[in-house]
Amino acid sequence: MNRIQVLMYHQVGDFPAMKTHRATYCDHHRFATQMAYLKLFGYQVLSMNEVAQCLQGKKVIPSRAVALTFDDAYENFYEYALPILQRHGFPATVYAIASMLGQSADWLIADGHAAPPLMTAARLRELQSANIEIGSHSFSHIRLAEQSADLVFDEALKSKTILEDALGTAVNHFCYPHGSHNLQTVEEVARAGYMTATTCERAPVTVDDDLLTLPRKAVAWGDSLVGVWWKMHMKNTPKRALIRR
Repeated sequence: MNRIQVLMYHQVGDFPAMKTHRATYCDHHRFATQMAYLKLFGYQVLSMNEVAQCLQGKKVIPSRAVALTFDDAYENFYEYALPILQRHGFPATVYAIASMLGQSADWLIADGHAAPPLMTAARLRELQSANIEIGSHSFSHIRLAEQSADLVFDEALKSKTILEDALGTAVNHFCYPHGSHNLQTVEEVARAGYMTATTCERAPVTVDDDLLTLPRKAVAWGDSLVGVWWKMHMKNTPKRALIRR
């Protein structure tokens, strides 16, 4: 089928039960089971570069196509998720917040959660040699749809510049913080020079999608393997039509 299931993760690790921010956590045992399932049943895991090539008509969309994305660049990705991805030979994309490299996710504190550490630039460079793409999650992790056009452009371009300087390679992929985007946001991200951008809208990616409004499906702490399968194959919501000029 001509569609790609883009999965959205945040943290992967060993976590207690929780009532809020469940989509920010994935138990590492369940993550291992999910990746083993993808491998066993022949899913083709794509990088975001490959997703772009498919949507641009440069590459045929394979059957059972999946892409794996990880928001915020938590340090626990390196400890828990990376070894599992390497075991199966899967690529992935990690979206980093340019102004917070090596700091912590302090926005979680207000809801009673710990502020886990975020990866340093050195760690991100290490990931690049392990088949992990690094994308931008903006400069300061603010809700971009609530900002002026100039500030959105600044957030997108400044993040791209800082990450490219730190990594020594092009940063072509963007992720809207909190999923916050509108037509103005998309146009400014395009002006900053990104190839793709991902949202939090729950639907498969198809060739009809704008490369800068790609939907994803969040995998949460409580999702069983059946729940992830259901999200991938059955649970879709209508996508907004944002037509760029």
